[in-house]
Amino acid sequence: MRTKLRTVCCAMMVIVILAVSSNSVVANTEDAPNVHSEAAVLMSAKSGEILFDKEANQQMYPASITKIVTGILAIEYGDLNDMVTISENAVDVIGTSVYLLEEEEMKLEQLVQGLLINSGNDAGTAIAEHMAGSEEEFAELMNTFVEEQVGVSDTHFTNPHGLYDDDHYTTAADMAKITKYAMKNSTFREIVAIEELEWVGEGWETTLYNHHQLVRDHENVTGVKNGFVSQSGFTLVTTYETDNDEYIVVTLNAPTTNDSYNDTKRLLDYGVDTFDTKTVEKGKQFEDVYGNEYILEHTTSVTYEKDADLQFDIRNGSLVIEDDKQIIRSEPLKQIEEDEEEALPVEVQEEEEEQTFIDRILQFLNLK
Repeated sequence: MRTKLRTVCCAMMVIVILAVSSNSVVANTEDAPNVHSEAAVLMSAKSGEILFDKEANQQMYPASITKIVTGILAIEYGDLNDMVTISENAVDVIGTSVYLLEEEEMKLEQLVQGLLINSGNDAGTAIAEHMAGSEEEFAELMNTFVEEQVGVSDTHFTNPHGLYDDDHYTTAADMAKITKYAMKNSTFREIVAIEELEWVGEGWETTLYNHHQLVRDHENVTGVKNGFVSQSGFTLVTTYETDNDEYIVVTLNAPTTNDSYNDTKRLLDYGVDTFDTKTVEKGKQFEDVYGNEYILEHTTSVTYEKDADLQFDIRNGSLVIEDDKQIIRSEPLKQIEEDEEEALPVEVQEEEEEQTFIDRILQFLNLK
């Protein structure tokens, strides 16, 4: 398992950064809410645009929101059907627990559930030791993963659970990007949305209730994790579905747990009231003023103020999306040559071939 995971992580490619305007905060700052957390971010999960930023790039201690990374690593690079033997180290880890017993055997999937729903530090250590041999080696994998697979650079982990270490830090912006990545995984999404779960272990039989209060209280909240150690204050990562998007809110170092939740709710209300997101699907065709035709090869989304005059223009072979203030996004287009079928993606060719086939059938039936 350790060799396999290390090989996978070392082979990861650095993801390509989307072409986004450098002015990520697209609304008037006068309209933005006042938050008590030292750092906070509101991000669109579809477009990746940051809609609110308070000290978003300041390095801070994350506490248990660290477990988002541990969980997604276990899900994507572990076998959830593996049986994990619990070590003395895992049993002895301090803090929130699912009360594992030494030499107890438990499926990796259940440990991930205990990690993300009940914030079990012992589950985090057990996962790390199973996948990498030790917390230290697992932390190296965590750092490789978030840097090379997610594409963040201001984060560094030393353990899988978030207990304080001076060299264990992240930023609100990085955690939003990490969460955006993790929530694309259906298994991760399913686990962090669980409100309550029957837990059966050798040392503990109970009902686990999701430690994230808003997951239990609000239907549109889809996850994900809260945290606290004295050095970090109260930390919270939340995702919230809307009709056209999913918002991600990260708050770091709130003075109280109520502040972290109230800040989050204010930012979510601000996002819902102020912004909308439009998605342009892969395969959509455009024509410039000279009659040249182009096709969008990748689906793209843009988040904008609801009262903005959103405009789409073709400039130098790119789709430029702007409002009345700034260019929000620019996406390269592929020009359609005379032999249109060769230039179009396979999906579009198949769609056109299907339409042609339908036309022939209608003609045969004298219906067209």
